Amino acid sequence: MTTTATAVPPLVLITGPEQVIADRALAGTLEELRAADPDVEVVRLYAATYEPGAVGVHASPSLFGGAKAIVVHDLDEAPDELQEDLLALLAAPEPDVTLVVTHKSGQRGKKVLDTIKKGQARVLEAPAIKSDRDKAEFATHEFRRAGRKASPDAVRALIEAVGKDVRELAAACQQLVADTTGTIDEQLVARYHGGKVEATGFRVADAAVAGQAGDALRLLRHAIATGVDPVPIVAVLAQQLRQLVKVGAAGRGRSADVARDLGMAPWQVDKARRGLSGWGPEGLAESIQAVALADFEVKGGGRDPVYAVERAILTITGARTGR
Repeated sequence: MTTTATAVPPLVLITGPEQVIADRALAGTLEELRAADPDVEVVRLYAATYEPGAVGVHASPSLFGGAKAIVVHDLDEAPDELQEDLLALLAAPEPDVTLVVTHKSGQRGKKVLDTIKKGQARVLEAPAIKSDRDKAEFATHEFRRAGRKASPDAVRALIEAVGKDVRELAAACQQLVADTTGTIDEQLVARYHGGKVEATGFRVADAAVAGQAGDALRLLRHAIATGVDPVPIVAVLAQQLRQLVKVGAAGRGRSADVARDLGMAPWQVDKARRGLSGWGPEGLAESIQAVALADFEVKGGGRDPVYAVERAILTITGARTGR
């Protein structure tokens, strides 16, 4: 395969499960191709609906010539016919055809993947964004990419408000960039997403871990009233307690180093270190057991999920203030 007047090589592989990053990588590749040739023909083929022979049909030269980009989505779901057709094209490439393949994860399509990589493909990674540290790095990069600065506290608040879904996090970053000027701080995030932040399990957990029973219960009731399910609230309580245990066991050291070792964001390490004041191993153990019981009850093991969370909060606040 050959290309003309473009930096995009004839083979492009977009690999990884994070759809937001994969979509952007694909869009950027197509933009490059169109910048070199506005008339480039883009053909999209999907593994789930693939018809045998379609790769060869679309790759063959047209009567009028011109560049083509064949985008094959979800190689990791590809039937044998699609894999065979791709291997045939890779063995006998057509001029002026750029082949772009996306693959989320797994071993399916491995022979095609290996062949593409051996063909000096451009490989674009779309790694999963799961941990809060990953999300913090993603959001920070989003702001930096737009030429804006955001404080660590602002990034933390944004993740607490909308960080469950990466697409929503990306959209929130774009909204803040479009609607504001200057440095993005925590107050600015609160202005746009304060209701969401206030109603999340993070605020409930923060108050509970700090021993503030009244505030934790008030925030819990507000969260429930605004439609937050008890299950994720219990999950956040468990996460906060686990982070206290992990950071406490890690000992001293630079926040960045401890964060790297524990798979956390540096601000989470700093927050856990501040939260450890007033906690002992017995209190943490009692609290973790209480949250485990609440988790069982909110997932169908009890009659009143909200009461189960309230009881866990009271156990946590009591364990901290009484030890």
